[in-house]
Amino acid sequence: MTDAPRPAAAPSYALLPGDPGSPVLLHVPHSARDIPPDVRAGIVLGDEELARELDHITDAHTAALADVAARTATVTPWRFVNLLSRLVVDPERFPDEREEMRAVGMGAVYTRTTHRAELRPEGFDERSLLERYFTPYAQAMTDAVDARLAAAGRAVIIDVHSYPTETLPYELHGTGPRPPICLGTDPFHTPPALLDAARKVFAPFGGIGTDSPFAGTYVPLAHYGRDPRVAALMIEIRRDVYMAEPGGPAGPGLDALGAALAVLVGEAAAPG
Repeated sequence: MTDAPRPAAAPSYALLPGDPGSPVLLHVPHSARDIPPDVRAGIVLGDEELARELDHITDAHTAALADVAARTATVTPWRFVNLLSRLVVDPERFPDEREEMRAVGMGAVYTRTTHRAELRPEGFDERSLLERYFTPYAQAMTDAVDARLAAAGRAVIIDVHSYPTETLPYELHGTGPRPPICLGTDPFHTPPALLDAARKVFAPFGGIGTDSPFAGTYVPLAHYGRDPRVAALMIEIRRDVYMAEPGGPAGPGLDALGAALAVLVGEAAAPG
């Protein structure tokens, strides 16, 4: 007797189309709170504890911010949006020992919370979640970048994140500056012109830093460090700029940030 095959997981992401010739892909990986019931069963937190953890770990309203940008940009970008909480899998982590956040239980599959409490039991086998969610997401994102390369000859990934005003215990690099806008860069994939454009459009928000408290960019592993046609920049917005913390409603800053992001999208889409 053999086990019945596991039904395929519903897609954990949405690819929202933009202008056919646009090279720009807005990536929104951490905006959702949804956790499938069978995944929830493997999390040891009670419902109230889990709700508090989601308040801390979710980049709330960043999908709405990207939507504002997409609706108002001169050239509509494509959007790749994670539909599930990063507590299912975090698609932006390395899935192996290269990931430094494994040191605090926050690799591609989290076993610890933002406050370093137990999230999943010791010895939890992450392989099923990686197979069901991480790998299909990574392949779909790779395909989306390949499609922009085929259509436009280049791809520009703008990663949309937010971060808390106060340092949380899980942060490995939380002692540095926490400016209203943090721009994450990569020496191979972040061209100076894209970084300069971001500094200009986000200047009105009270201060811009680079790679603190969060550094780097997201590029699919198939392109990472290999394909100079793929440009990337991470936008990290301090949450007090646009919302009530933790996990509260958005304020007027969201529309202003969306408008600024739309300008950056337009500049990134313009022929170089």
